[in-house]
Amino acid sequence: MLIDFKEKRPVERYFLLAETVVPRPIAWIATQGEVLNLAPFSFFTPLSSEPPTMIVSIGHRSDGTPKDTLRNLRETKKCMIALIDETHFEAMHFSSKELGPAESEAELFEIPTQEVIEGYPPMPQGIKVAFFCNYLQEVDLQGSNTIPVIVEIKHLYLDEQIITDREKIKVEFEAIARVGRGYATLDQTLKVPVIP
Repeated sequence: MLIDFKEKRPVERYFLLAETVVPRPIAWIATQGEVLNLAPFSFFTPLSSEPPTMIVSIGHRSDGTPKDTLRNLRETKKCMIALIDETHFEAMHFSSKELGPAESEAELFEIPTQEVIEGYPPMPQGIKVAFFCNYLQEVDLQGSNTIPVIVEIKHLYLDEQIITDREKIKVEFEAIARVGRGYATLDQTLKVPVIP
């Protein structure tokens, strides 16, 4: 089967991408506006190691206005991006609910947070991996209903419990990702083949 994307509506293209580009890491992004905003995004990935950057595609609210994450990033230029494990799975999923700009997911869903770096939004307590980033630029993706935003990584937080080798900074962490329309963990490690 060969699918011509020109013949598909944007929502159909979204689900085709969601079903085939797997797994997709989840960026649980905290930004500070009128209140602390905490929202998950699965169209997200590392972009470059020099400069150290990631890209996240941010859609709009149901009324067409920018999501709080985008508005806050534009105004404050700071965010915290957490990867999640099963401990935070339910809270992360609940935080996808659309709220008004004066409503905080952290407050509504009773997600305790902690300040890690002054000047950056706090992260949910118990997070194992978090990136503290600065807004770098937006990508003008003509015809898109989403805004790809590039953020530069300034700091990486790793919980001491997941570090297996301090010298080489190796970690063991069971992150949750989007797989199709659902969620999954990567619970099988494959042996790396030797190149002849």
